[in-house]
Amino acid sequence: MNSTIGILGTGRMGIRLALMFADGGQSVILGSRFRERSARIVQKLGREQITSGSYVDAATAEFVLPALFLRDGLLDTLEPLRNQLDGKVYIDISNPFNSDYSDFILPWDTSGAEQIQQRFPKTRVVGAFKNVWWEVFDAPQFGETVSDVFVVSDDVQAKTKFFSLVEKTPFRYIDTGKLSNARTIERMTLLSGELGQRYGFFPRMNYKLLGEPWTPGQCDRLAEIIA
Repeated sequence: MNSTIGILGTGRMGIRLALMFADGGQSVILGSRFRERSARIVQKLGREQITSGSYVDAATAEFVLPALFLRDGLLDTLEPLRNQLDGKVYIDISNPFNSDYSDFILPWDTSGAEQIQQRFPKTRVVGAFKNVWWEVFDAPQFGETVSDVFVVSDDVQAKTKFFSLVEKTPFRYIDTGKLSNARTIERMTLLSGELGQRYGFFPRMNYKLLGEPWTPGQCDRLAEIIA
């Protein structure tokens, strides 16, 4: 499926996501507050699938991905684009970090994803890439281990569209359920950042779902011993 993704923001995450989607065969509009900045960056990236533009241009795309922080006024920045966002699949990558990344600016009973959905109820919010630090996009595999991306949404069809969109990107995508589960994912990302800095991994780090197939009929050896 070839689609167009509008990315609002030309920081570390925005540029890396633009490259990832372009390399996966999708068309990208890389939007900036200043058209000149976007044009300069797109020229340097050298991908014909990526075109430059403003935030307004990026918001015309089928999928919209703002690579902006809540703390920097994300919601107010998007307010003039409200009508353009109606009905769109909005890919939310935001984590509500404070300015020094030591905590969140939101309480425990909500998430960045939920705040966006509440502010723009006609958008179709899908939370993704919240657990992926920017450095991981440059090399998503750790040895032979592929990085996970945890995906949340209350809109089943929007989530299905997202999974189709990312089929050719180099991550494993995990359906993590309802939108409010973003609270856990965002908090886990805050914790992973703290651990990564403590052990010298940050920002080349991620966390992953591990498991093996299991059936109720399987015997628990320890249960046999203690029976």
